[in-house]
Amino acid sequence: MNLALVGLLAGMALGFAGYFGGFAAFLLVAALGAVGFVVGRLIEGDLEIGDLGELLRGRDRRR
Repeated sequence: MNLALVGLLAGMALGFAGYFGGFAAFLLVAALGAVGFVVGRLIEGDLEIGDLGELLRGRDRRR
């Protein structure tokens, strides 16, 4: 499955959640989708647990 199709399906899922469930359902589906994405990347081995700390911490603004 290519990335354009995955994006289309994700957009459709968020659209249906927003239309039928309101904004709270839209946010819930988006958050669970992000969690599923991270877990999938961890399982595939594309992302390591140490990398998560760097992602959540953000960039250090001091030089």
